[in-house]
Amino acid sequence: MLTDRGRAVLAFGGVAYLTAWAFGSTVLYPTAVGLVLAVAGAAIWVRLLKRPMRLRRSLGPAQHVAGDDVRVQLELDVQGRFTAGTIVVTERFARLGERETPLGRRHGGLRGAYVLERVPRGRYPIESAEVVVEDPFGLERSGVELPAGEALLVYPDLVELDRLFSESGTHAQEGRRLLLRRPSGFDLHSVREYEPGESLRRVHWPLTAKRGELMVKDLEDAPRDEAAILLDADATVAIGDAPDSTFELQVRAAGSILRAHASRGKRASLIVNGRARLYQQVHSFDGDWSAALELLAAVEPDGDIPASTVLADEAGPAARALELTVVTSVLSPRLVERLIQRTLARHLAVLVYVDPASFGEQGEWGTRLSNESAAQLIRLERIGVPVAVLRRGDDLLQKLSGETMGVAVG
Repeated sequence: MLTDRGRAVLAFGGVAYLTAWAFGSTVLYPTAVGLVLAVAGAAIWVRLLKRPMRLRRSLGPAQHVAGDDVRVQLELDVQGRFTAGTIVVTERFARLGERETPLGRRHGGLRGAYVLERVPRGRYPIESAEVVVEDPFGLERSGVELPAGEALLVYPDLVELDRLFSESGTHAQEGRRLLLRRPSGFDLHSVREYEPGESLRRVHWPLTAKRGELMVKDLEDAPRDEAAILLDADATVAIGDAPDSTFELQVRAAGSILRAHASRGKRASLIVNGRARLYQQVHSFDGDWSAALELLAAVEPDGDIPASTVLADEAGPAARALELTVVTSVLSPRLVERLIQRTLARHLAVLVYVDPASFGEQGEWGTRLSNESAAQLIRLERIGVPVAVLRRGDDLLQKLSGETMGVAVG
């Protein structure tokens, strides 16, 4: 494809030829023919250089944390000898825009680099990649599409917690570590006829009334997670833009708590209440933690189902966990009731509440929301639910470790 310069040179050559013919100037003929041949030669040059290519991309260290500068290094392998005047690689990252990188011959290969500055947490697939080849005079240009497929993962900025706010003072369960509790329970496997001598506690009364004979629940022992972290990805109260937003603070808090549990050897799990409900167990730092970290890097606030609905599912991983931590920016009365019910049933419930009013504009709406939430938070603390309130600009390490614990709404 001709560049703007190539079109201008070709047009000038045509005008020069017509002028020479109109005025009988033999001097202009060589100039006109030379300009046209230059454009034709550039087109042949570029077409000869369109050979099989392979782009190798290095994204730097294995892990990038939110806010890091990411240096991307490119190396192009071309079949045969390559003597192009100019070669540019054009890449488009999802949500990060397009980057054009000129490549130069260094260390026996075609190399180039660029920097993505202060990249927020997220998963950024490379949507397209193209090598643009030009002749030395910039008259002809041609593009070679390359496979994309690769993605840049930027992980949340987590903090290392030696202890959690829920483990201090009255929040401890009668002085006993949850780690000593047996991580198991019973699941309903099937329903069968009653056998003499069995406990009436296992009778399935609805089916018994329907069939007119005693039916009992056949239960099987099933392992439970010792700790579960429910990250509420509600789209309705996601305020601010990454990295300064309610949801980014939620992700950092959920990931830090999950890391603290996993580092102690607990059977932990991450539950994301988004458009697609995601569940990832973490039993070790070998493989499970990497999968959970990738999930935290890619998660987006796209949920439309309240967190209280997740807790209502008695067979779900959130309800079955011995210790449940809910990280949310939506403090609905139904969610508060679910946490209270769980606490009264002697199952530990913990709340990490990210105050959306601290991220919004100062005004009546933000003040009213905080006042409504304050009453619910005080109610939870009185029942015995450990509560941590996170606001914009808070020190996450101090808040989650309980170093600045006071009145939850203060």
